Amino acid sequence: MIKRSGRRRGSPDTRDSILEAARRLFADKGFDATTVRAIAADAGVDPAMIHHFFGTKEELFRATIQFPIDPTTEIPDIVAGGRDEVGHRLVAAFVRIWDSPSGAVGASIIRSAMSNDWTLRLMREFLTTQIMRRIVAAIDLDPAEAPLRVSLIASQLAGLAIMRYIIKLEPLASLPSEQVVALIGPNVQRYVTGSLTAET
Repeated sequence: MIKRSGRRRGSPDTRDSILEAARRLFADKGFDATTVRAIAADAGVDPAMIHHFFGTKEELFRATIQFPIDPTTEIPDIVAGGRDEVGHRLVAAFVRIWDSPSGAVGASIIRSAMSNDWTLRLMREFLTTQIMRRIVAAIDLDPAEAPLRVSLIASQLAGLAIMRYIIKLEPLASLPSEQVVALIGPNVQRYVTGSLTAET
């Protein structure tokens, strides 16, 4: 293996080199354990170049999987007003985004994740650290129950994405968005605030 000599300047390949290093490190080590300095070292660039091209670590992470939304702008609206209606608002935001042109990008990411281990790990890490973690913190879930609740919420939304937007199972695929939210919102709300004890 040839050792890199010196740090790259802002060449046309610099951005791609940063993204390649970021994908590898985020997938291998996770978001929290991956530092900007580590990504820069792996890419052979100065850390300032990462801020130049991507801004923050969160923005770089989003760029690694080309996620079509910014959680920092979407989640405050979802959690506004507390947790009693957060399930409804979460599903409403989810359907609105997936019914928009951004949905095609989301479908592409899911298809890629099903066949590419790196993309799968990146997607799981993104959902966990950038979306669900923010929601959990904002609505103050019990830390002991939060991981299970988050997993159940994610299973509901992932199933909706696959069946409505990728497999396009009817009649779900053609239901008006308001009806989808009305039907699935209560299920997600139960995962947020309902009992996790099986009824007997």
